[in-house]
Amino acid sequence: MTKHPLPHTFPNDFKALIVEKNESGEISPIVRSISVHDLPEGNVTIKVAYSSLNYKDALACVPNGGIVKSYPFIPGIDAAGIVVASDDERYKVGQSVVLTGYEFGVSHFGGLSEYIRVSGDWLIPLPAGSHDVMAFRNAMAFGTAGLTAALSVDRLRNHGLKPEDGPILVTGASGGVGSLSVGILAKLGYEVVAATSKASFEPILKQLGAAKIISREQLLPDKQRPLNKQLWAGVIDVCGGDILASALASVNYGGAVAASGLTAGANLPTTVLPFILRGITLYGIDSVYAPNELRQVLWNKMLTDWSSIVHTDGFVQEHTLQDVPTLTTNMLQGASEGRRIIRLKK
Repeated sequence: MTKHPLPHTFPNDFKALIVEKNESGEISPIVRSISVHDLPEGNVTIKVAYSSLNYKDALACVPNGGIVKSYPFIPGIDAAGIVVASDDERYKVGQSVVLTGYEFGVSHFGGLSEYIRVSGDWLIPLPAGSHDVMAFRNAMAFGTAGLTAALSVDRLRNHGLKPEDGPILVTGASGGVGSLSVGILAKLGYEVVAATSKASFEPILKQLGAAKIISREQLLPDKQRPLNKQLWAGVIDVCGGDILASALASVNYGGAVAASGLTAGANLPTTVLPFILRGITLYGIDSVYAPNELRQVLWNKMLTDWSSIVHTDGFVQEHTLQDVPTLTTNMLQGASEGRRIIRLKK
């Protein structure tokens, strides 16, 4: 139980999405009431305004998803809200914060809850003045997906890639990381080629700034070669597998690839040739344990310089906690596009 006193306005109970496992081994997500005493240990308590929905959250709601280790469990790897109690001198009551990564929503109860209790080490303060509902909404419209996209773009820029060096390929462009990568790259003046299998999402990708859209199939030749015609100054890849192998084969000499996902598989059917004959670099992108100093820099950019990205018409769809079970099913069936955010603040 928490050691700090809770504010007198703290409710006796509140809503959360609970993933439960019955005696038959069946897994079911259900919205029900819990109390603060049901929350895990932590030195900061937060009233959540918004969370978001990610593929990892969907996996947490099904058997053999590889996310949840024990039940009952509250999923949700993202949260943004207001501190209501704190034993951490860095965070004061009333402060606006965002949380992604670490063990949040994986081994520690997550953000699909009206209140959360977490370690202050995991928190990032929102920029000064970010205290209204729209600031929280914007933060969750980016969420883990946006942080991963921002880290990917940052890595390519630190590699030395400039807009004049040529087009950047973004794979899996209809998903959260891919689409936000398109938006950030376009904001920075890069020519972006977006690869997607969802024709219905192409109008939004054009609004986000994609200069060209290609089909996923165009990245999957009948015969995979370790080297092909040089097409891309750099690549942001969320797919892995054959798609990443194909992208690597077409990166310009000295270029770079930032890889963060495996929706097309964890195997990488390629050779060392792209690396030793063209001098390209493959960067792995991890947002879970990224340094907080870098997180702060990138969150400030997302919520100031790049905030207009998440106001693109039709890109972000807002839902309630009760919608989550249906949304996770759709997501696992590949029927989700863009960003889905969950409103918890009443």
